[in-house]
Formats: sequence, C-alpha cells, structure tokens
Amino acid sequence: MTIHKEGTGTLLVTILTLAIINGAAYFFAPESTLLHTLLWIASAVLFLIVLQFFRKPTRKTPINPQHIIAPADGKVVVIEEVTETEYFNDRRIQVSIFMSPFNVHINFNPISGIVSYFKYHPGRYLVAWHPKSSTENERTTIVTRHENGTEVLFRQIAGALARRICWYVDKGSKVTQGSEFGFIKFGSRIDIFLPLTAKIRVNLDDRPVGGETVIAEL
Repeated sequence: MTIHKEGTGTLLVTILTLAIINGAAYFFAPESTLLHTLLWIASAVLFLIVLQFFRKPTRKTPINPQHIIAPADGKVVVIEEVTETEYFNDRRIQVSIFMSPFNVHINFNPISGIVSYFKYHPGRYLVAWHPKSSTENERTTIVTRHENGTEVLFRQIAGALARRICWYVDKGSKVTQGSEFGFIKFGSRIDIFLPLTAKIRVNLDDRPVGGETVIAEL
C-alpha cells in the first residue's frame, strides 16, 4: 500500500499546521506537560486519519467485457430505474455508491473503451446521500463507450465534505477497466447509469471494492 499523489499537498499542509500548533503550545505554555501530551496525541490521531484517507491499495481487476466493475469503494445506497436526462435521455438503471471519509477515494474505470462524453458541473455541496446531489452538487459526468458499442455513464459527485473533484480523463481518452480515472477528496458519491438489460450483481447496503467487485453484467 502506498499514498496517492492527491494526498501529497494535503499531508504537507497537515504536518506544517500540526507542527505550528504544537510549537506554539511549547512556546506559550512550556510547563504544561499535560497540554503538550494531549496535543501530541490529538495531532497523531488527526494525521493518521488524513493519511489513511489518501491510501492507495493494490487492486487486481478481473477484466471482462461483460462486467461492470465498481468504480469506488463504499456502500450501495441506490439501485433504481430512472430517467437519465443529461446524455441518454431515456430510462436507465442507476446504481449509486456512497464513499465515507474512511473509504479509499480512488475512482476506477468500470469498463474499457473510449470516453465519448465528459463534462464538469460546478454546483452545491449537499450531503452525498441526498437525492438531489446527483443533479445539483458539483460533479463530473463521464460516458465510456465500449468497443461493442455499449455506453456506461458515471458521475463523480461532491458531498458536504468533498470540496475537490479530480479527474484524469477527457473526451477521446482511451481507458482500461480498473485503471484510475479520478479521485474525490473526503465524503462523496458515484452514480453509474446502466442499460435496462444489465443484470445487477449487488444489493442495497452491499460494500463493493473499487476496481474489483463486479456490480453488473451486460
């Protein structure tokens, strides 16, 4: 396991901030051993929380053109038939995965193919499980077209704590199932829109592993 590149700046800022706070405590209260001890403990806990958030585990993707792989770690909070209005303008099966601050926040390509559509939407920061977060929050919309012609749409959605969405693809990008396409800092969500003929392989409250768990079959 390593640390993701998106965590470098945040970790450096965290270390610097904690060093300043602890240094100030020693300067202004040099005799307060209890205060120093409590600050060191709190600093260590906070640093470890931030560190684990940016962890980058090794994942082995079972590449299969008939499979839709989970684009993120988290909890399945939505499985329903909806009308997708941004790109398809027809009925699709929506599967949504909520990522808490304790999940790995790397985003993985659910299928291999060519990115046929990409758009970034500025927006609000409703809690990620709010029904309107899919259409009103800051988000990206990505559509990947497989070589067999099947298209899958997926959205990175910012949450109440997520204030930065990172993506590594654009329209025309060639992507491989299981490779990284982005990262969302802190609590967030990903929606996947699948053909009505797709066979869903997960249930509500399941906890898929990003880049490994098969969430549907085409």
